Amino acid sequence: MSAHQRRAAVLGSPIAHSLSPVLHRTAYAELGLADWSYDRFEVDEAALPGFVAGMGPEWAGLSLTMPLKRAVIPLLDEVSDTAASVEAVNTVVRADDGRLTGDNTDIPGMVAALRERGIEEVGSAAILGAGATASSALAALARICTGEVVAYVRSADRAAEMRQWGERLDVEVRTADWADAGQALHAPLVIATTPAGSTDALSHAVPERPATLFDVLYDPWPTDLAARWSAYGGAVVSGLDLLVHQAVLQVEQMTGRSPAPLDAMRTAGERALAGR
Repeated sequence: MSAHQRRAAVLGSPIAHSLSPVLHRTAYAELGLADWSYDRFEVDEAALPGFVAGMGPEWAGLSLTMPLKRAVIPLLDEVSDTAASVEAVNTVVRADDGRLTGDNTDIPGMVAALRERGIEEVGSAAILGAGATASSALAALARICTGEVVAYVRSADRAAEMRQWGERLDVEVRTADWADAGQALHAPLVIATTPAGSTDALSHAVPERPATLFDVLYDPWPTDLAARWSAYGGAVVSGLDLLVHQAVLQVEQMTGRSPAPLDAMRTAGERALAGR
């Protein structure tokens, strides 16, 4: 490998379906970074320390997906306040001196995806689910929501967890039972963070004039809930919007080039999804 070549990659398990290579390679092509490569590697928590230790000077950075976002933290020299706030790193940048810095671009990515649809601030919001993505959603809402966030969850443990995240992120969180999740759909902003199929049963409860739905899924798309929401005239932000916006921030951090080509990356992502 020549002295000029730079490497980046996405790590996770499972990783085969990741769209990150499509998005990052498109950015490199648009930015004229012919010597840059971006790959995907199947890496679990046990294999992560060895992979990170083996990264030579050609490495510029890593994108991390589940289950590595928390596992990577002890391996880093520095972690941004944003990543520390949710104990989740999805971006690692390697400096020329070998120092590794972790960041979380999901949170500003969510804010940017909403801003693109004209949503700068909301008075209240609802979150469906309580997993790792829900804590990132809460951190995003800490930046744009001026009032209460209601989290609809399936268990008392998850409810307690979400209230703890709220305290930590300084967001006013109230929890409600998943059985009442239909009520969430009347909020000015609904963020669905649950796995595929989880919200299908809620599609019949979409109100006549829904506001904004941010559904973090992108494959399969649209979800039943997103399709009904659109049909009723509501605004929908998709998981692809989030994926592209967080990837834009990753590209900018890893390459030092700004702005990353948002539109070209989104088009490439849409094309890749359509081909599945």
